[in-house]
Amino acid sequence: MAYSIDRYPSADSPRLGAMTLHPVAESVPRARRWFRKFIAPYNPACSIDDCVLMISELVTNAILYGRADETWMVRVAWYRVETSLRVEVHNPGFPASVRLRQPDAGDAHGRGLLLVDSIADSWHSGPSRFGGTVVSFTMADAWSPDEVFGPVLF
Repeated sequence: MAYSIDRYPSADSPRLGAMTLHPVAESVPRARRWFRKFIAPYNPACSIDDCVLMISELVTNAILYGRADETWMVRVAWYRVETSLRVEVHNPGFPASVRLRQPDAGDAHGRGLLLVDSIADSWHSGPSRFGGTVVSFTMADAWSPDEVFGPVLF
């Protein structure tokens, strides 16, 4: 697994971190572990457990539904946008296929976006700037408006 972290976030660089994952089942727990590790120093007021659950669902969906003719990766990035935390999951595939489902009680799949919809303050899907699809969620009021980040060293 590859990952990168912005060590000195600023107004010019709202990205707090990113990771690139192979589209395999083992990437879901890796995404959870790495997000938890790299978001902790920023001490967001929102629930990290809720974010980890939503990342699990979105990375799983990216792995299950991403499509490309050549080798591809799932990209996860997280940003501070004013006082909010925004998490994006990118994968190859057609954006129009992302939709909320209403699964029957016996259905084994189809609840991931319902979880995201019920937990996040907002979520969005559409074309990714990398090509393919991005699904993102936002957690409002993750930080105080007057909270300033200093250097985060690992």
